[in-house]
Amino acid sequence: MSLIRSLCVYCGSSSRGAPAHHAAAQRLGTELARRGIAMVYGGGMVGLMGICADAALQGGGKVIGVIPKSLDDLEVGHRGLTQLIVLDSMHARKQRMFELSDAFAVLPGGYGTLDEAFEIITWRQLGLHDKPVFLVDVAGFWAPLRRLLGHVIEQNYARPENARLYTVVDGVDALFKAMAASPEPHTAAKPKWM
Repeated sequence: MSLIRSLCVYCGSSSRGAPAHHAAAQRLGTELARRGIAMVYGGGMVGLMGICADAALQGGGKVIGVIPKSLDDLEVGHRGLTQLIVLDSMHARKQRMFELSDAFAVLPGGYGTLDEAFEIITWRQLGLHDKPVFLVDVAGFWAPLRRLLGHVIEQNYARPENARLYTVVDGVDALFKAMAASPEPHTAAKPKWM
């Protein structure tokens, strides 16, 4: 069983998504606070990011935001967080979020969310980490991506075992069950999934 003390949440900065996505972000933040798990995320106060962070804060949780200066300058940085870390670049942001997190949850989002999800999955494929990665498939949002990833394997651009680099869960409750059941990460001496 894995002891997850901090969860990195990747999710959209848009508020235009489905109400079910908003509800999942709020529930995730509330549950993180209730369970004493720190939330690590992109530091924004908008969209699903802001909803999740605000819910965690309202529940008395610890929320650490990591944001590049370019986005903070546009006044989207959340000033009410436990800690807001401002860095020089997106690359530094992603590295710091990785360092602060024991696991990763991917809620619905756009290109930035996909970028973060693919990078953290690829790092796991390369053996750079063995932390759990969860796709939270709220209302079937990730179904098209799941089909694409299956197609990549079918076309021999990834191995069948690459499908084990991440776990798909059907919502927030399933996420916490999967987190509790995750094996302890181990340090890989060489890439495991190539």
